[in-house]
Amino acid sequence: MADRVLVEAFAPAAGAGRMLRQVALVAAGILALVVAAKIRVPMWPVPVTMGTFAVLTLGAIYGPRLGLATILGYLALGAAGVNVFAGSGETAGLAYMFGGTGGYLFGYVLAIAAVGALARRGWDRSAGRMAVALLLGNVLIYAPGLLWLGQLYGWDQPILAWGMTPFLLGDALKLALAAMLVPALWRVAGPSRG
Repeated sequence: MADRVLVEAFAPAAGAGRMLRQVALVAAGILALVVAAKIRVPMWPVPVTMGTFAVLTLGAIYGPRLGLATILGYLALGAAGVNVFAGSGETAGLAYMFGGTGGYLFGYVLAIAAVGALARRGWDRSAGRMAVALLLGNVLIYAPGLLWLGQLYGWDQPILAWGMTPFLLGDALKLALAAMLVPALWRVAGPSRG
């Protein structure tokens, strides 16, 4: 069934425990987002976090509805001042969210919904289509991120050099990893579950 997402193949959504299972999945997803945001991988020209990898992969695995619930829960914790974001430390809460990273955080919401919707249509079953879905998700993260940086700091500043070009190599590697991982998980799920 191409209308199912990966989490539904491993844990069907029927039965009395459905709501409890969804709450547990959202909590697990938020934890994965927090851990991924804190992982810093040394890379040239800048170290990268695994935040976008987690956002896009969760979108593919959870689908649009559960993915949105997860990312909105994550953002709500961040807005409440919990140190969940990659760079939040001294500055947390809404002050951090409305700083330079604010547009990217909004892009997370767009990306998880889009990748989740494409996964629900079966785009997560092959590496090629998954790569296209992930690329679209990445564009949906960068677009509001760069627009926000331009509004915040002025369009006369090197917005692309600050907010995109240093991260392209790391993002390409993360997208390739996710594009291979999700279809491989479908193969583990087996044809009877797919």
